[in-house]
Amino acid sequence: MIPMARPVVDDTACDAVVAVLKSGMLAQGAVVQQFEERFAALCGVRYAIATSSGTTALHLALLAHGIGPGDEVITTSFSFIASANVALYTGATPVFADIDPATFQIDPDDVEANITPRTRAIIAVHLYGTPADLGRLTAICDRHGLILIEDACQAHGAMWAGRPVGSFGTGCFSFYPTKNVTSAEGGMVTTDDPEIAERARLLRAHGMAVRYHHDLLGYNFRMTDVHAAIGLAQLDHLREWTDERVCNAGTLRRLIEPLPVDPQAIYEEASHVYHQFTIRVHDGRDEVAAYLREHGVGCEVYYPIPIHQQPVYRDRGFRDFLPHSERAAREVLSLPVHPSITGDELCTISRTLANALAQVPTVRMAAD
Repeated sequence: MIPMARPVVDDTACDAVVAVLKSGMLAQGAVVQQFEERFAALCGVRYAIATSSGTTALHLALLAHGIGPGDEVITTSFSFIASANVALYTGATPVFADIDPATFQIDPDDVEANITPRTRAIIAVHLYGTPADLGRLTAICDRHGLILIEDACQAHGAMWAGRPVGSFGTGCFSFYPTKNVTSAEGGMVTTDDPEIAERARLLRAHGMAVRYHHDLLGYNFRMTDVHAAIGLAQLDHLREWTDERVCNAGTLRRLIEPLPVDPQAIYEEASHVYHQFTIRVHDGRDEVAAYLREHGVGCEVYYPIPIHQQPVYRDRGFRDFLPHSERAAREVLSLPVHPSITGDELCTISRTLANALAQVPTVRMAAD
């Protein structure tokens, strides 16, 4: 089986973890601080605040900006559910804008159409590893006095007009095992605002600046030095691994060009770090996916149910109609392009995809 992801943890990372374990200093400490400094430099910002996950990074970003009950946060429904859940965690209300059908990114026109006097922030998801339209979204935020939160959990090292994601608004990243950089689990908030950085640091540690003195109602969102040691070792390889992902994606894009599928479009100002290589299969997506898996090619659907149609949101009275998001959920399919993929495996993926697409009419007729 050609897997969708194959996390690489080398001897350097293992040695770094062992060194932390032997030090006896396992909780958040000097290694976390080093990781934060390295990541801030990567994003071109002054501050990075390490957290326990990408979800807690997003939650922390909203809390640091004072978002809470009575506020509305506009985001996309075509994402992992955490992109919207974090608004609910604060007591705010998520408001869903539809997507651009070519890029799968949140549609700035629909964002602006959903702004009300209660709107406080926009969470822009950089889906699959390439930025949302940061040019238009930052202009909208400036025009309406809104906070921009960048959900860059899939986009480590991606750029917009030559500038790193995570530097336009308050950035949020994930280091889950399948991400382009992993710390086994963890997250990061990035910002140039010293007040947001300080508030985020307080909130992630029970509102505690001085030991056992609690200034705010905070949380335990801290990262350990063990996780940070893995993340630091991974950062040494990020550029190399990104180049390999981009090369693999370019090869696969050329190989599947004759096929009746549409790869994700990329904005002219954007780069893509290919956390996922995603195509649109216009007919029989689920049958194609089943054929690929049966013939040894891993594939995944990100995401099969838009957030606004999830039971937890239906139960809360969400009844949005988002046609582009709903259609994408029926048609998207992600294929492997991770750094461990070989040229022969890329050929196998494209050949098997071609065979799968050719089988769809037969499969449909047999089912009928």
